[in-house]
Amino acid sequence: MSNDQLMRLNPSRRDVMKSGAALAGAALITTPLRGLAAFQAAVSSYATPIASPYGPISPKADLNTGLELLQLPEGFSYRSMGWTGEPMSNGQPTPPRHDGMAVVEERGPLTMLIRNHENGVVNDLNGNPFGLIDARAIYDDAVNAELGAPKGVSGGTTTVILRNGEYYKTLPSLGGTLTNCAGGATPWGTWLTCEETTTDLRPLGGKKHGYVFEVTWNGNKRSAEPIVEMGRFAHEAVAVNPLSGTVYLTEDRRNMAALYKYVPDFPQFRFGALAKGGSLYAAKVVGEENVDINAPAIGDSYQLEWVRIEEPDADPEEYSDQIVSGEASGPFIQARAKGGIRMSRGEGCWYSTKDGLIYFVDTGAGVDSNGRPGRGDGAVWALDPNRDVMTCIYVSSNPLAGNNADNITVSPRGGIVLCEDGGGVEDDFGFGERLLGLTPSGAPFIFAKNNIQLDNSDIVKAGLSSAFIEEGDFRNKEWCGACFNASGDTLFVNVQTPGVTLAIYGPWGAGPI
Repeated sequence: MSNDQLMRLNPSRRDVMKSGAALAGAALITTPLRGLAAFQAAVSSYATPIASPYGPISPKADLNTGLELLQLPEGFSYRSMGWTGEPMSNGQPTPPRHDGMAVVEERGPLTMLIRNHENGVVNDLNGNPFGLIDARAIYDDAVNAELGAPKGVSGGTTTVILRNGEYYKTLPSLGGTLTNCAGGATPWGTWLTCEETTTDLRPLGGKKHGYVFEVTWNGNKRSAEPIVEMGRFAHEAVAVNPLSGTVYLTEDRRNMAALYKYVPDFPQFRFGALAKGGSLYAAKVVGEENVDINAPAIGDSYQLEWVRIEEPDADPEEYSDQIVSGEASGPFIQARAKGGIRMSRGEGCWYSTKDGLIYFVDTGAGVDSNGRPGRGDGAVWALDPNRDVMTCIYVSSNPLAGNNADNITVSPRGGIVLCEDGGGVEDDFGFGERLLGLTPSGAPFIFAKNNIQLDNSDIVKAGLSSAFIEEGDFRNKEWCGACFNASGDTLFVNVQTPGVTLAIYGPWGAGPI
């Protein structure tokens, strides 16, 4: 870390603490992370991950296929399930590009997870179009040769069901959407899936995209209705405050990303209530205009207020300023016009039931080798929704310390897990993308590593679909969709390509996760 970065940790610096209220609020962010003094004391360790409290990792065999798909600490085991191409309950192949996910319901022996698929137009390895996910709820069923989608677009969600902890079946739950990246679970047992695009298919006979949809595990037809008032932009993830019903939303458009909240008109905590109407707001720093938080230091803290987005469904427009030029979403342009903050690439977010904080990932926070802001290795922020104070709790200074974290989850114990999406990194355990944990002082450690390398004999041995999965080295592919069940004894997570869901079990109490 440079001397300039170390100087930024001085709480008297104007850009670190914007007001006395922010300083007071930041001091209250103490669980599971112990406050600014701990962040500052630990900052020197962020050049590399610290030794994991769970011990070193090594290749472990999957209990289902026998293949060594992951590196994990001793005492941990896992099962793979729901691979791309596996038949779903309706006979259709499981779609590719698994992404955001959450456990939405546990009922007796059954566990239901809703899983995103970040697809546009998809073909199998033989060039055959996948087409629409054949769910009860389909938003955009446009079929158009000009689009290159003779059977429709292939984004949406599926529901993975376990019985007594083992894979049972997969159901289609939403079809006809585009680029479903992450999302978030609601306290009432549904999933908010997010389209990370503002593509407009109306000229091709389709619909506008860039919305949030509420999905039930069994595929209610009303899930096909977008929640337009939540805004049309490159949505990444959402987190719902279970006390107020307010929904917090991130935007993934480099250096043209705001932070939003949606306040429902009818916070009834049931399926369909969010679509009855509400107001969209963007975050702004109190007393300052257009603060950029895309190159933060650990301990930076801001007192926020929220400005109304009057036209949440506004079309994208060209936007330029001193660091970026390109097409920006309508809500972002309105937010900047009212003094709103700028992130680099807002991605994962999660409400922690342990401490009542909302954790956000800014995947590109930091600077690159040319000093350009918003092109770094990533950061994590903690927002206190009661006080509207947001504090930076982790910044990666290089890919070894954190390789562009994307999705995030918080265990019932308060432990933070980050999913890397930076294309792989070489460390003491070899090459690959990693699941990182954060200690109570905010220091990163390696919990798991993607070890997926498949040849044709592995594909045959595991009974995988040769129409969708080919041999190759997939260790550089992103982790996504990390989430725990209610008891916290199982971590579910996806590797997007070749497309597989994993359930990880073990002695969680041996460390901070």
